[in-house]
Amino acid sequence: MIYKTIKKLLSVLLTVLFLMIGSNPVFAEEFSLPVGFVPNVQFAPLYVALENGYFAGENLKITLDHSLETDTVALVGANKIPFGICSGEQVLLARNQGLPLTYIAEWYEQYPVGIVSLKEAGITSMQDLRGKKVGVPVLSGASYIGLEALLQQSNMTDADIQLETVGYTQVELLISGKIDAAVIYIANEPEQLKALGYEINLIRVADTVPMVSNGLITNEKTIRENPELVRRMTRAFLKGIQWTRQNPDQAYEICKKYVDNLANAENQELQKQILIQSIALYQSPSSETPLGTTDAAAWEKMVEVMKQMKLLKPDFDMSGSFTNEFLP
Repeated sequence: MIYKTIKKLLSVLLTVLFLMIGSNPVFAEEFSLPVGFVPNVQFAPLYVALENGYFAGENLKITLDHSLETDTVALVGANKIPFGICSGEQVLLARNQGLPLTYIAEWYEQYPVGIVSLKEAGITSMQDLRGKKVGVPVLSGASYIGLEALLQQSNMTDADIQLETVGYTQVELLISGKIDAAVIYIANEPEQLKALGYEINLIRVADTVPMVSNGLITNEKTIRENPELVRRMTRAFLKGIQWTRQNPDQAYEICKKYVDNLANAENQELQKQILIQSIALYQSPSSETPLGTTDAAAWEKMVEVMKQMKLLKPDFDMSGSFTNEFLP
């Protein structure tokens, strides 16, 4: 009799436990989130989401992994990890190779690439670049595709400029006069040049060509089998962006915990300015656009640019490349 009573009681307790887990996960889901490159103030929203408990509040235990963007694409595409941070062109390149990636929330609402030159060079338009030495970090990735988008928009090609691969030495090469202009991230190198006392001219991709930059990605399997996880992750991710936008000074202080030597850096004012310029790129020029929204027209333009570069198959179909359905 006692055995039957205990057995019945255990059965009831297990039922209650399963119901609790089904409606509100008790155990946090743990995974690594690849973000690319080295720790930097430009990743402030992720540090904020960790520090303010936005991920934890969604029962997510996340470790940031500053690995290469191509590793992110491969890992998420193979469903080794559920989420990653990467730019729009990487999603298209992956899908072109059969990897089922889907972009679920836009972080940078404005494409962050541009072409900077010293003001004394008098370069204010793409036409002014004809015959000039233009440095680009590598012949791939968001910077190079941004340059090609501007060239195509101006009915120009690489043959109209002297294109040089310079790595990440744009500032030094501009100052020394070894190049006339450089393809850069507009929140970074232009601020470095201004901090050194140089006046600059800046041609921004976002001013003339709609393109898709960094955002949160997942894969079709995760969307299909665990849409609630996708929704929770998106919610926490966007909370980090929103809080950073509203509290830039506090966000900078949080960055000190995650970015080496930031607290003792002699160039703190420069780093603060880089964060401010980055935050400006998180925001859409249209105040009516909900946070995280990615625009179909920008995807279509990016596909057009990349097809002309022969990076995508002629019959490439962008269906499934992005969705806004998981935005709060």
